[in-house]
Amino acid sequence: MPTPDLPVRADDDSFLSKKFGRETANYFSGSPLNRLAFLRTDQTFLRSAFLHAHARFLLLNNLAPLVQSSDTAHLGFATHADVASLTGADPFAKTEEEQVRDYDSDEQHPVIIFLGLDETGQLPPPEGGAAFAYKEFKGAPYFAVDVTPRGASADAANALIAAVKEKGLTFQDNSPRHMGLHAGQAAMYGHARALVDWNARTPFCAQCGQATLSIHAGTKRVCPATDRAGCSSGSAARPRQPCATRGTVSNHSFPRTDPTVIMAIVSADGARLLLGRQRRWPACWFSALAGFQEPGESIEEAVRRETWEESGVRVGRVVLHSSQPWPFPASLMIGAVGQALPGAGEEIYLGHDAELESARWFPLEEVREALVRGTSGLGEAAPEGYVEGALRLPPQTAIANRLITTVVEGGWVPSRM
Repeated sequence: MPTPDLPVRADDDSFLSKKFGRETANYFSGSPLNRLAFLRTDQTFLRSAFLHAHARFLLLNNLAPLVQSSDTAHLGFATHADVASLTGADPFAKTEEEQVRDYDSDEQHPVIIFLGLDETGQLPPPEGGAAFAYKEFKGAPYFAVDVTPRGASADAANALIAAVKEKGLTFQDNSPRHMGLHAGQAAMYGHARALVDWNARTPFCAQCGQATLSIHAGTKRVCPATDRAGCSSGSAARPRQPCATRGTVSNHSFPRTDPTVIMAIVSADGARLLLGRQRRWPACWFSALAGFQEPGESIEEAVRRETWEESGVRVGRVVLHSSQPWPFPASLMIGAVGQALPGAGEEIYLGHDAELESARWFPLEEVREALVRGTSGLGEAAPEGYVEGALRLPPQTAIANRLITTVVEGGWVPSRM
């Protein structure tokens, strides 16, 4: 699979760029869309955007994204005419207050997520009719729809899936091992995947266990106070069990994001890089160490703790490098570069945590060679030119690769190295 383009932040003349260099943008970042988060409760906006001729819909089937059959590096999009049989012709006809008031737990509605407007025209422009505009905002509206066949809507979902396939579209493997989408569109997919997955995982209230309702254009869930399930037309909705989320500042369920540190650890003399491998990885395949940040812990502390727990190495100075949204299912990878303490601080010990099979210090020259001839995804064969037994590393779509590359080539260690 060819390496997709990576997002690049525009260079600028700010004093921050002069001091720290151009900002690094990682795969799954760099969406071309303006999310306009403050308009997610604006029914007039959502309704007009959904119904507009230029509206485009990214479909996810069991989290797999719709892509073009002839070019799977680019997403495929459905139209309003395609999705209406599943979503309803006008799913935003009611305000959020009306949706909560009329909630019926027996009814099934697919999750619809507003992704944003393509204000810059980076995506192929839709054909026909005037461009969408709302107040000062202009651009094609993009939504994501979960079309996974479930329950009473399974037939409609299956019909929609078959219809888009007839148009030359297909659903791509959504595994993190297959990240072939081009930058920008990968970010759109990551945004959609994370929210569709979260909605599917949290159908019930964490406080009272009752079913919840997706609102705010797919970005929040609420526990309604009443339910019309089983009620006759014209009768009042029945009250539901009390719930602590109602009438307080915490009356919504929000998507979770799990902060995860990932770090390139350099030896005290700047000549070697610490890398680890798990048992399930291919032979000779190593990567940067990583782990979840815990409550009450700074990012720098998490880097030091995780490095010591996994490898026994003690880290001194830690510098933040960049971050990567990782929608498998909902992590934020926080990349850092750290330097080991000299002497005993560099000793490797794997007895604290059984996560790693091996951890080693690699000379930077060996790492540099692996970046040229040994990068690939976990599910992929070694690239052409790879010498059997040599070090293998993650692909450029992984933040681990960017961190390793930064250390080896980005001037983070003395030039003599």
